[in-house]
Amino acid sequence: MSNYLEFLESKRIKAGEAGFEAENLNPDLFGFQREIVAWALRRGRAAIFADTGLGKTAMQLEWAKHVHEKTGGRVLILAPLAVGAQTVREGAKFGIPARMCRDASNIGPGINVTNYERLHYFEDEDFSGIVLDESSILKSFDGMTRRRLTAFGQSIPYRLACTATPAPNDTDELANHAEFLGIMSGKEMLALFFRQDGNTTHKWRLKGHAHRDFWRWVASWAVAARSPADLGFTEEAEAFALPPLKSFQVTVGFQAVSEDRLFAVEAQTLTERRQARRESLAERVQKSADIANGQPNEPFVIWCDLNAESEALVKAIPGSVEVRGSDSAEDKERKLLDFSEGRVRVMVTKPSIAGFGLNWQHCARMVFVGLSDSFERLFQATRRCWRFGQKRPVEVYVVTAEREGAVVENIRRKERQANEMVDELIREAGRSRRTA
Repeated sequence: MSNYLEFLESKRIKAGEAGFEAENLNPDLFGFQREIVAWALRRGRAAIFADTGLGKTAMQLEWAKHVHEKTGGRVLILAPLAVGAQTVREGAKFGIPARMCRDASNIGPGINVTNYERLHYFEDEDFSGIVLDESSILKSFDGMTRRRLTAFGQSIPYRLACTATPAPNDTDELANHAEFLGIMSGKEMLALFFRQDGNTTHKWRLKGHAHRDFWRWVASWAVAARSPADLGFTEEAEAFALPPLKSFQVTVGFQAVSEDRLFAVEAQTLTERRQARRESLAERVQKSADIANGQPNEPFVIWCDLNAESEALVKAIPGSVEVRGSDSAEDKERKLLDFSEGRVRVMVTKPSIAGFGLNWQHCARMVFVGLSDSFERLFQATRRCWRFGQKRPVEVYVVTAEREGAVVENIRRKERQANEMVDELIREAGRSRRTA
Protein backbone atom coordinates (compact mmCIF):
# COMPACT_ATOMS: atom_id res chain seq x y z
CA MET A 1 0.00 0.00 0.00
CA SER A 2 2.79 2.45 0.88
CA ASN A 3 4.42 1.87 -2.50
CA TYR A 4 1.11 2.57 -4.23
CA LEU A 5 0.63 5.80 -2.27
CA GLU A 6 4.17 6.85 -3.16
CA PHE A 7 3.38 6.10 -6.81
CA LEU A 8 0.25 8.29 -6.66
CA GLU A 9 2.19 11.08 -4.98
CA SER A 10 4.82 10.95 -7.74
CA LYS A 11 2.08 11.60 -10.32
CA ARG A 12 0.86 14.72 -8.57
CA ILE A 13 1.45 17.92 -10.58
CA LYS A 14 3.60 20.30 -8.61
CA ALA A 15 6.33 22.83 -9.18
CA GLY A 16 9.85 21.59 -8.58
CA GLU A 17 12.44 23.33 -6.47
CA ALA A 18 15.10 25.34 -8.31
CA GLY A 19 16.65 27.29 -5.45
CA PHE A 20 18.82 26.80 -2.39
CA GLU A 21 18.72 26.59 1.39
CA ALA A 22 19.29 29.99 2.96
CA GLU A 23 21.30 30.63 6.10
CA ASN A 24 21.41 33.57 8.49
CA LEU A 25 18.11 35.19 7.57
CA ASN A 26 17.68 38.70 8.95
CA PRO A 27 16.76 38.48 12.66
CA ASP A 28 14.81 41.76 12.34
CA LEU A 29 12.19 39.93 10.29
CA PHE A 30 9.24 38.30 12.01
CA GLY A 31 9.33 34.53 12.25
CA PHE A 32 6.61 34.04 9.63
CA GLN A 33 8.47 36.38 7.26
CA ARG A 34 11.69 34.37 7.64
CA GLU A 35 9.77 31.16 6.92
CA ILE A 36 8.26 32.63 3.75
CA VAL A 37 11.64 33.93 2.54
CA ALA A 38 13.33 30.58 3.23
CA TRP A 39 10.56 28.77 1.34
CA ALA A 40 10.76 31.18 -1.62
CA LEU A 41 14.55 30.79 -1.81
CA ARG A 42 14.19 27.00 -1.84
CA ARG A 43 11.67 27.27 -4.65
CA GLY A 44 13.92 29.63 -6.59
CA ARG A 45 10.88 30.78 -8.55
CA ALA A 46 7.87 31.55 -6.35
CA ALA A 47 4.95 33.85 -5.63
CA ILE A 48 4.05 35.48 -2.32
CA PHE A 49 0.34 36.32 -2.02
CA ALA A 50 0.50 38.01 1.39
CA ASP A 51 -2.03 40.54 2.63
CA THR A 52 -1.11 44.21 2.58
CA GLY A 53 0.97 45.24 5.56
CA LEU A 54 2.50 41.81 6.19
CA GLY A 55 5.90 43.05 5.03
CA LYS A 56 6.24 41.89 1.42
CA THR A 57 8.80 44.65 0.75
CA ALA A 58 11.05 43.47 3.59
CA MET A 59 10.66 39.86 2.45
CA GLN A 60 11.49 40.57 -1.17
CA LEU A 61 14.53 42.62 -0.17
CA GLU A 62 15.78 39.78 2.02
CA TRP A 63 15.13 37.29 -0.81
CA ALA A 64 17.03 39.52 -3.25
CA LYS A 65 19.94 39.92 -0.82
CA HIS A 66 20.40 36.15 -0.54
CA VAL A 67 20.12 35.62 -4.30
CA HIS A 68 22.85 38.22 -4.79
CA GLU A 69 25.06 36.61 -2.15
CA LYS A 70 24.51 33.12 -3.58
CA THR A 71 25.10 34.00 -7.23
CA GLY A 72 27.27 37.09 -7.03
CA GLY A 73 24.94 38.60 -9.61
CA ARG A 74 22.61 41.58 -9.63
CA VAL A 75 18.92 41.51 -8.71
CA LEU A 76 16.30 43.80 -10.25
CA ILE A 77 13.17 44.80 -8.30
CA LEU A 78 10.38 46.21 -10.46
CA ALA A 79 7.89 48.35 -8.51
CA PRO A 80 4.88 50.58 -9.26
CA LEU A 81 5.48 54.27 -9.78
CA ALA A 82 6.58 56.08 -6.61
CA VAL A 83 7.01 52.76 -4.74
CA GLY A 84 10.63 52.29 -5.83
CA ALA A 85 11.99 55.02 -3.55
CA GLN A 86 9.87 53.61 -0.73
CA THR A 87 11.53 50.20 -1.31
CA VAL A 88 15.00 51.74 -1.08
CA ARG A 89 14.07 53.41 2.23
CA GLU A 90 12.69 50.12 3.57
CA GLY A 91 15.97 48.42 2.64
CA ALA A 92 17.95 50.97 4.65
CA LYS A 93 15.73 50.26 7.66
CA PHE A 94 16.62 46.56 7.49
CA GLY A 95 20.29 47.10 6.64
CA ILE A 96 19.84 45.91 3.05
CA PRO A 97 21.40 48.35 0.53
CA ALA A 98 19.37 48.99 -2.63
CA ARG A 99 19.74 51.63 -5.31
CA MET A 100 17.11 53.41 -7.40
CA CYS A 101 17.84 53.17 -11.13
CA ARG A 102 16.44 55.18 -14.02
CA ASP A 103 18.20 53.08 -16.66
CA ALA A 104 20.98 50.52 -17.15
CA SER A 105 23.72 53.10 -16.58
CA ASN A 106 22.69 53.29 -12.89
CA ILE A 107 22.82 49.57 -12.07
CA GLY A 108 25.50 48.19 -9.78
CA PRO A 109 26.27 45.17 -7.60
CA GLY A 110 23.51 43.87 -5.38
CA ILE A 111 19.91 45.11 -5.46
CA ASN A 112 18.64 47.53 -8.11
CA VAL A 113 15.15 49.05 -8.07
CA THR A 114 13.20 50.65 -10.90
CA ASN A 115 9.62 51.29 -12.02
CA TYR A 116 7.71 48.98 -14.37
CA GLU A 117 7.45 51.84 -16.86
CA ARG A 118 11.26 51.86 -17.26
CA LEU A 119 11.74 48.15 -17.97
CA HIS A 120 12.72 48.83 -21.60
CA TYR A 121 15.90 50.56 -20.40
CA PHE A 122 17.30 47.31 -18.96
CA GLU A 123 18.66 44.00 -20.33
CA ASP A 124 17.82 40.62 -18.80
CA GLU A 125 21.41 39.38 -19.18
CA ASP A 126 22.51 41.83 -16.47
CA PHE A 127 20.57 40.06 -13.70
CA SER A 128 20.53 36.73 -11.88
CA GLY A 129 17.33 37.54 -9.96
CA ILE A 130 14.16 39.54 -10.58
CA VAL A 131 11.30 40.58 -8.26
CA LEU A 132 7.88 41.81 -9.33
CA ASP A 133 6.56 44.02 -6.53
CA GLU A 134 2.74 44.31 -6.55
CA SER A 135 2.72 41.90 -9.49
CA SER A 136 -1.05 42.06 -9.96
CA ILE A 137 -0.61 45.63 -11.23
CA LEU A 138 0.42 44.09 -14.54
CA LYS A 139 -3.24 44.09 -15.57
CA SER A 140 -2.98 47.88 -15.77
CA PHE A 141 -0.39 47.62 -18.56
CA ASP A 142 -0.97 46.70 -22.19
CA GLY A 143 -0.46 43.15 -23.46
CA MET A 144 2.86 44.03 -25.08
CA THR A 145 4.34 45.17 -21.75
CA ARG A 146 3.15 42.01 -19.99
CA ARG A 147 4.58 39.79 -22.72
CA ARG A 148 7.88 41.66 -22.66
CA LEU A 149 8.11 41.23 -18.91
CA THR A 150 7.50 37.47 -19.14
CA ALA A 151 10.11 37.21 -21.90
CA PHE A 152 12.51 39.39 -19.87
CA GLY A 153 12.31 36.98 -16.94
CA GLN A 154 12.70 33.72 -18.83
CA SER A 155 16.50 33.76 -18.84
CA ILE A 156 16.78 34.93 -15.22
CA PRO A 157 17.17 31.89 -12.94
CA TYR A 158 15.68 33.34 -9.74
CA ARG A 159 12.23 34.96 -9.90
CA LEU A 160 9.81 36.23 -7.26
CA ALA A 161 6.32 37.71 -7.74
CA CYS A 162 4.66 39.50 -4.81
CA THR A 163 1.11 40.78 -4.47
CA ALA A 164 -1.65 40.88 -1.88
CA THR A 165 -4.35 38.90 -3.66
CA PRO A 166 -4.61 37.96 -7.33
CA ALA A 167 -8.02 38.72 -8.81
CA PRO A 168 -10.27 35.88 -7.66
CA ASN A 169 -12.17 35.52 -10.92
CA ASP A 170 -9.24 36.10 -13.25
CA THR A 171 -7.73 32.83 -14.45
CA ASP A 172 -5.47 34.86 -16.74
CA GLU A 173 -3.79 36.46 -13.73
CA LEU A 174 -2.86 33.17 -12.11
CA ALA A 175 -1.77 31.91 -15.53
CA ASN A 176 0.40 35.00 -16.02
CA HIS A 177 2.07 34.42 -12.67
CA ALA A 178 2.73 30.74 -13.44
CA GLU A 179 4.06 31.64 -16.89
CA PHE A 180 6.36 34.39 -15.60
CA LEU A 181 7.77 32.02 -12.99
CA GLY A 182 8.33 29.32 -15.61
CA ILE A 183 6.01 26.88 -13.82
CA MET A 184 3.55 26.22 -16.65
CA SER A 185 2.18 28.06 -19.68
CA GLY A 186 -1.27 29.58 -19.49
CA LYS A 187 -2.56 27.27 -22.22
CA GLU A 188 -1.31 24.20 -20.33
CA MET A 189 -2.94 25.39 -17.11
CA LEU A 190 -6.30 25.89 -18.79
CA ALA A 191 -6.14 22.52 -20.54
CA LEU A 192 -5.26 20.64 -17.35
CA PHE A 193 -7.59 22.21 -14.82
CA PHE A 194 -10.33 24.21 -16.57
CA ARG A 195 -13.15 23.98 -19.03
CA GLN A 196 -14.91 26.68 -21.00
CA ASP A 197 -17.85 28.20 -19.17
CA GLY A 198 -20.66 28.21 -21.72
CA ASN A 199 -20.08 29.13 -25.34
CA THR A 200 -17.45 31.79 -24.75
CA THR A 201 -13.67 31.37 -24.99
CA HIS A 202 -13.11 34.14 -22.42
CA LYS A 203 -14.68 32.51 -19.35
CA TRP A 204 -13.34 29.38 -17.71
CA ARG A 205 -14.29 27.34 -14.68
CA LEU A 206 -12.49 24.58 -12.84
CA LYS A 207 -13.25 21.03 -13.89
CA GLY A 208 -15.20 19.33 -11.11
CA HIS A 209 -12.60 16.65 -10.42
CA ALA A 210 -9.67 19.12 -10.69
CA HIS A 211 -10.68 21.52 -7.92
CA ARG A 212 -8.36 20.21 -5.22
CA ASP A 213 -5.57 19.32 -7.64
CA PHE A 214 -5.56 22.87 -9.00
CA TRP A 215 -5.23 24.58 -5.63
CA ARG A 216 -2.68 22.02 -4.49
CA TRP A 217 -0.67 22.82 -7.62
CA VAL A 218 -0.91 26.59 -7.00
CA ALA A 219 0.17 26.04 -3.38
CA SER A 220 3.31 24.28 -4.66
CA TRP A 221 4.63 27.56 -6.09
CA ALA A 222 2.66 30.25 -4.20
CA VAL A 223 2.18 30.98 -0.51
CA ALA A 224 -0.86 32.90 0.73
CA ALA A 225 -1.44 34.55 4.10
CA ARG A 226 -3.86 37.07 5.58
CA SER A 227 -2.21 36.87 9.00
CA PRO A 228 0.87 35.26 10.56
CA ALA A 229 -1.59 32.84 12.17
CA ASP A 230 -2.28 31.33 8.72
CA LEU A 231 1.28 30.00 8.78
CA GLY A 232 1.11 28.80 12.35
CA PHE A 233 2.63 31.93 13.95
CA THR A 234 -0.31 32.76 16.18
CA GLU A 235 1.88 34.55 18.72
CA GLU A 236 2.91 37.09 16.04
CA ALA A 237 -0.61 37.71 14.77
CA GLU A 238 -1.45 40.25 17.49
CA ALA A 239 1.28 42.59 16.24
CA PHE A 240 -0.50 42.77 12.89
CA ALA A 241 -3.99 43.39 14.23
CA LEU A 242 -5.50 46.37 12.44
CA PRO A 243 -7.68 49.15 13.85
CA PRO A 244 -11.39 49.11 12.89
CA LEU A 245 -12.39 49.73 9.28
CA LYS A 246 -15.59 51.76 9.09
CA SER A 247 -17.38 51.62 5.73
CA PHE A 248 -20.14 54.05 4.78
CA GLN A 249 -22.34 53.47 1.74
CA VAL A 250 -23.54 56.88 0.53
CA THR A 251 -26.22 56.76 -2.15
CA VAL A 252 -27.16 59.87 -4.08
CA GLY A 253 -30.76 60.05 -5.21
CA PHE A 254 -30.21 60.89 -8.86
CA GLN A 255 -32.59 58.87 -11.05
CA ALA A 256 -32.25 59.16 -14.80
CA VAL A 257 -34.99 57.66 -16.95
CA SER A 258 -34.05 56.47 -20.42
CA GLU A 259 -36.21 57.33 -23.40
CA ASP A 260 -37.49 53.77 -23.80
CA ARG A 261 -38.54 53.25 -20.15
CA LEU A 262 -41.25 54.78 -18.00
CA PHE A 263 -39.33 54.32 -14.72
CA ALA A 264 -35.65 54.29 -13.81
CA VAL A 265 -34.26 50.78 -13.36
CA GLU A 266 -31.05 49.42 -11.87
CA ALA A 267 -28.16 49.48 -14.35
CA GLN A 268 -27.20 45.90 -15.23
CA THR A 269 -24.96 45.85 -18.30
CA LEU A 270 -21.53 47.47 -18.38
CA THR A 271 -22.85 50.11 -20.80
CA GLU A 272 -25.79 50.89 -18.52
CA ARG A 273 -23.53 51.17 -15.46
CA ARG A 274 -21.18 53.55 -17.25
CA GLN A 275 -24.14 55.63 -18.36
CA ALA A 276 -25.52 55.74 -14.81
CA ARG A 277 -22.14 56.83 -13.55
CA ARG A 278 -21.90 59.70 -16.04
CA GLU A 279 -25.46 60.84 -15.36
CA SER A 280 -24.86 61.02 -11.59
CA LEU A 281 -21.39 62.59 -11.80
CA ALA A 282 -22.28 66.04 -10.48
CA GLU A 283 -24.22 64.64 -7.50
CA ARG A 284 -21.51 62.14 -6.56
CA VAL A 285 -18.75 64.74 -6.86
CA GLN A 286 -20.65 67.22 -4.69
CA LYS A 287 -21.35 64.62 -1.99
CA SER A 288 -17.70 63.49 -2.00
CA ALA A 289 -16.45 67.08 -1.78
CA ASP A 290 -18.82 67.74 1.13
CA ILE A 291 -17.32 64.78 3.01
CA ALA A 292 -13.71 65.92 2.48
CA ASN A 293 -14.43 69.60 3.09
CA GLY A 294 -16.40 68.73 6.22
CA GLN A 295 -13.26 67.37 7.92
CA PRO A 296 -10.71 70.11 7.10
CA ASN A 297 -7.99 68.80 9.43
CA GLU A 298 -8.00 65.25 8.02
CA PRO A 299 -5.87 64.01 5.11
CA PHE A 300 -8.10 62.40 2.46
CA VAL A 301 -7.63 60.17 -0.57
CA ILE A 302 -10.37 60.60 -3.16
CA TRP A 303 -10.50 57.67 -5.57
CA CYS A 304 -12.21 58.09 -8.95
CA ASP A 305 -12.19 56.42 -12.37
CA LEU A 306 -13.18 59.17 -14.80
CA ASN A 307 -11.12 62.23 -15.74
CA ALA A 308 -14.28 64.31 -15.56
CA GLU A 309 -14.71 63.22 -11.92
CA SER A 310 -11.16 64.17 -10.93
CA GLU A 311 -11.35 67.54 -12.70
CA ALA A 312 -14.60 68.42 -10.90
CA LEU A 313 -13.30 67.20 -7.54
CA VAL A 314 -10.18 69.38 -7.65
CA LYS A 315 -12.38 72.40 -8.31
CA ALA A 316 -14.73 71.47 -5.46
CA ILE A 317 -12.07 70.69 -2.81
CA PRO A 318 -9.75 73.63 -1.99
CA GLY A 319 -6.07 72.69 -1.80
CA SER A 320 -6.52 69.26 -3.36
CA VAL A 321 -4.01 67.86 -5.86
CA GLU A 322 -4.83 65.62 -8.82
CA VAL A 323 -2.58 62.85 -10.16
CA ARG A 324 -3.74 61.68 -13.57
CA GLY A 325 -2.45 59.30 -16.21
CA SER A 326 -1.30 62.05 -18.56
CA ASP A 327 1.09 63.49 -15.95
CA SER A 328 4.77 62.75 -16.51
CA ALA A 329 6.30 60.05 -14.32
CA GLU A 330 8.30 62.73 -12.53
CA ASP A 331 5.20 64.82 -11.78
CA LYS A 332 3.33 61.76 -10.52
CA GLU A 333 6.15 60.82 -8.17
CA ARG A 334 6.49 64.36 -6.86
CA LYS A 335 2.76 64.76 -6.13
CA LEU A 336 2.46 61.32 -4.53
CA LEU A 337 5.49 62.05 -2.34
CA ASP A 338 4.02 65.43 -1.35
CA PHE A 339 0.90 63.67 -0.11
CA SER A 340 2.91 60.91 1.63
CA GLU A 341 4.92 63.52 3.52
CA GLY A 342 1.95 65.70 4.48
CA ARG A 343 2.51 68.67 2.16
CA VAL A 344 -0.82 67.98 0.46
CA ARG A 345 -4.01 67.31 2.44
CA VAL A 346 -6.26 65.83 -0.25
CA MET A 347 -5.05 63.53 -3.02
CA VAL A 348 -7.39 62.95 -5.99
CA THR A 349 -6.38 60.05 -8.24
CA LYS A 350 -7.34 56.66 -9.69
CA PRO A 351 -6.70 53.21 -8.16
CA SER A 352 -4.94 52.25 -11.41
CA ILE A 353 -2.37 55.01 -10.76
CA ALA A 354 -1.79 54.96 -6.99
CA GLY A 355 -3.74 51.97 -5.69
CA PHE A 356 -0.77 49.61 -5.40
CA GLY A 357 2.19 49.50 -3.03
CA LEU A 358 2.13 52.94 -1.43
CA ASN A 359 2.12 53.31 2.37
CA TRP A 360 -0.25 56.05 3.51
CA GLN A 361 -0.76 55.24 7.17
CA HIS A 362 -0.78 58.98 7.95
CA CYS A 363 -4.21 59.10 6.30
CA ALA A 364 -7.32 57.46 7.77
CA ARG A 365 -10.05 58.85 5.48
CA MET A 366 -10.90 58.03 1.88
CA VAL A 367 -13.77 58.39 -0.55
CA PHE A 368 -14.60 56.30 -3.59
CA VAL A 369 -16.51 58.50 -6.01
CA GLY A 370 -18.40 55.53 -7.41
CA LEU A 371 -17.25 51.95 -7.95
CA SER A 372 -15.85 50.03 -10.89
CA ASP A 373 -16.47 46.29 -11.11
CA SER A 374 -12.95 45.52 -9.85
CA PHE A 375 -12.92 44.18 -6.29
CA GLU A 376 -9.13 44.08 -6.41
CA ARG A 377 -8.88 47.82 -7.06
CA LEU A 378 -11.23 48.54 -4.16
CA PHE A 379 -9.25 46.17 -1.91
CA GLN A 380 -5.82 47.52 -2.88
CA ALA A 381 -6.85 51.17 -2.74
CA THR A 382 -8.39 50.74 0.72
CA ARG A 383 -5.21 49.06 1.94
CA ARG A 384 -3.05 52.08 1.14
CA CYS A 385 -4.29 53.45 4.47
CA TRP A 386 -5.74 50.44 6.31
CA ARG A 387 -2.55 48.48 6.82
CA PHE A 388 0.11 47.53 9.37
CA GLY A 389 1.28 50.72 11.08
CA GLN A 390 -2.10 52.47 10.95
CA LYS A 391 -2.98 53.63 14.46
CA ARG A 392 -6.47 55.06 13.92
CA PRO A 393 -9.79 53.67 12.71
CA VAL A 394 -10.05 54.10 8.94
CA GLU A 395 -13.21 55.54 7.43
CA VAL A 396 -14.11 54.60 3.84
CA TYR A 397 -16.99 56.35 2.07
CA VAL A 398 -18.39 54.78 -1.11
CA VAL A 399 -20.56 57.25 -3.02
CA THR A 400 -22.79 55.70 -5.69
CA ALA A 401 -26.03 56.47 -7.49
CA GLU A 402 -29.18 54.47 -6.81
CA ARG A 403 -28.99 52.85 -10.23
CA GLU A 404 -25.49 51.45 -9.48
CA GLY A 405 -26.74 48.80 -7.05
CA ALA A 406 -25.66 45.98 -9.38
CA VAL A 407 -22.04 47.18 -9.20
CA VAL A 408 -22.07 47.05 -5.40
CA GLU A 409 -23.45 43.50 -5.42
CA ASN A 410 -20.88 42.45 -8.03
CA ILE A 411 -18.06 43.74 -5.79
CA ARG A 412 -19.46 41.82 -2.82
CA ARG A 413 -19.59 38.64 -4.90
CA LYS A 414 -15.96 39.06 -5.95
CA GLU A 415 -14.97 39.67 -2.33
CA ARG A 416 -16.52 36.32 -1.41
CA GLN A 417 -14.61 34.67 -4.29
CA ALA A 418 -11.36 36.25 -3.14
CA ASN A 419 -11.82 34.94 0.38
CA GLU A 420 -12.59 31.47 -0.96
CA MET A 421 -9.45 31.51 -3.11
CA VAL A 422 -7.17 32.48 -0.23
CA ASP A 423 -8.88 29.90 2.00
CA GLU A 424 -8.07 27.18 -0.54
CA LEU A 425 -4.42 28.22 -0.80
CA ILE A 426 -3.96 28.43 2.96
CA ARG A 427 -5.66 25.05 3.43
CA GLU A 428 -3.47 23.33 0.82
CA ALA A 429 -0.29 24.95 2.12
CA GLY A 430 -1.18 23.73 5.61
CA ARG A 431 -1.67 20.19 4.31
CA SER A 432 1.70 20.34 2.58
CA ARG A 433 3.46 21.44 5.77
CA ARG A 434 1.83 18.64 7.78
CA THR A 435 2.86 15.96 5.28
CA ALA A 436 6.35 17.33 4.62
